[in-house]
Amino acid sequence: MWLEADADRLAQVINNLLNNAARYTPAGGRITLTVEACAEDVVVSVADTGIGLRSEDLPRVFEMFEQVAESGGGGLGIGLALVRRLVDLHGGSVEARSAGPGHGSEFRVRLPRALEPGGESLTSAEEAVPADRRRILVVDDNADAVEMMGTLLELHGHEVRVAYDGHSALDVAREFRPDVGLFDIGLPGMSGYDLARQVRNDPDLGAMYLVAVTGWGQAKDRLSAREAGFDAHVTKPAAPETIERLIAQAAARSRS
Repeated sequence: MWLEADADRLAQVINNLLNNAARYTPAGGRITLTVEACAEDVVVSVADTGIGLRSEDLPRVFEMFEQVAESGGGGLGIGLALVRRLVDLHGGSVEARSAGPGHGSEFRVRLPRALEPGGESLTSAEEAVPADRRRILVVDDNADAVEMMGTLLELHGHEVRVAYDGHSALDVAREFRPDVGLFDIGLPGMSGYDLARQVRNDPDLGAMYLVAVTGWGQAKDRLSAREAGFDAHVTKPAAPETIERLIAQAAARSRS
């Protein structure tokens, strides 16, 4: 079976579906991965014997930060939102099925099938580096949030590095020299406010465009972010188009 697809991104799709199944399938359960060739599509199915889903929850499981399971290994529901985004970009679709609580779940990914190998590779336009490509540092102690944000930014053509705490973020920043920093505030060891102050006091990093991406969204939090040196403040969950708009503002400022 042949697909015209990004192998790394499809690996992310399947990995996220398998992780999701493992998270909500108790010990002794079973997870099944199957691939089926149809006339025009390839269907990848990840089915489990886990806790299942209510019928009213099925349409919501792919929404960012939506977690509808009543028990399991935690998480913010970001992995399934990323699955849908990546599948959409491949011209496919994804659906969730379940016979109800206690009866397991199935996630079916349908992707357009290439009828024969050896098709044209990506066009030069697709391979071209975007004019406003930025180097972006994403800092958050939530691995799911970092994965989602990093992947979406890379899909827009940006170069991304990630860190999970303030101290390692400084090390990455000094080596990577990012144009934009997307910092959570509630970081372990060093808050996002302190990280921003450190960046502003570093002559090699001080010009970085800083965005606070945080669950703290009151007026006093915005004031604290501004006083710490942030250029912008976004409350989680941050819409991808909002982040991209701020990155465009950073690019425009660097050209002025």
